[in-house]
Amino acid sequence: MDKKTKAGLVKKFGANEADTGSSTVQIAILSHRISELTEHLKVNKKDNHSRRGLIAMVNKRRKLLKYLKREDLAAYEAITDKLKIRRK
Repeated sequence: MDKKTKAGLVKKFGANEADTGSSTVQIAILSHRISELTEHLKVNKKDNHSRRGLIAMVNKRRKLLKYLKREDLAAYEAITDKLKIRRK
């Protein structure tokens, strides 16, 4: 992910351009990285080191979503709709 893409995600999901730490921004950035890595692993099926990183990113996103659901249900529903993430 390049700086321009990350800045666009921060601008779209954050409160302002400097809001990189909020849960919604972190979830959006992780979702973008997960989709990029998933495409990489479709081509490189034996890349187990990257697969381990993918699993760690998915778990981190899952924990952030769980936190967001507990703290702010409306924001949780909004971000899952925007990013097309399944709800549990």
